[in-house]
Amino acid sequence: MVKDIRATALVMAGRRSGVHDPLAERAGVSQKAVVPINGVPMIERVVAQVAACPMVGAIRVVAHDEGEIARLPTIAALIAEGRLTMVEGRFNIVDSVFAGAEGAQFPLLITTADNCLLTPEGYSEFIAKCLAEDAEGAAALARREDVQAADPIGQKRFYEFRDGGYSNCNTYWLGSAKALSAAEIMREGGQFIKYPRRIIKAFGLINLIRFRMGWGSKEKLFAQISRRFGFKLVPVVLSDGHFAIDVDNERTFNVTEKILRRREGDRTGAAA
Repeated sequence: MVKDIRATALVMAGRRSGVHDPLAERAGVSQKAVVPINGVPMIERVVAQVAACPMVGAIRVVAHDEGEIARLPTIAALIAEGRLTMVEGRFNIVDSVFAGAEGAQFPLLITTADNCLLTPEGYSEFIAKCLAEDAEGAAALARREDVQAADPIGQKRFYEFRDGGYSNCNTYWLGSAKALSAAEIMREGGQFIKYPRRIIKAFGLINLIRFRMGWGSKEKLFAQISRRFGFKLVPVVLSDGHFAIDVDNERTFNVTEKILRRREGDRTGAAA
């Protein structure tokens, strides 16, 4: 039986220092998190889904331009309710996670402002599986076949394991303050497929070789990483491949908006 625990959600909505996001420039806004997609700013959409998850309690939005985000109706309502707190982002994502976690009640669910296809049910599934595993740290994954069934071009990069290909859902779990050291996995964006040196830094050379050669199962690799960090870190496979499609660029923006219009209808005419 899953424990009756409510997680604190950290929604990462920062921006890279000195970098102008192309999607934000095209939309005429100052930061990617407030780019409208199917008529709703991304951060507002993600926070609404997180807030609707019955297994989430407090919400913290970590951002560099807090004021612009705090004025959005959904965000403002949750702030007024006392459920949501804005936290100033730091220079990089890892230090921003540490800032968001300061004084927070564990466990922490970490997601990103561009995870526009994750649903309350998806967050509940992830939290329930983390609790069932007694995970101190976890990363959400989706199977290649499920991702490609959701959209054939929604995600092009997959981690290869003996039991198949998996994509990262940019959703993480920290069960305790001790597990905060796992946030180092996300330093510099966690783009391990494109930048394998980051695996060496985070996990060690032998694990990089196993990863690149597709040796062993994901469970075995995570067990080896757990020994390196000193606590239980597990892979959590989610049932819906949509959850691995986030808004990184023009292509994934178009894919995500197409899927949202199928779900909701065209809401662009209702944008404020």
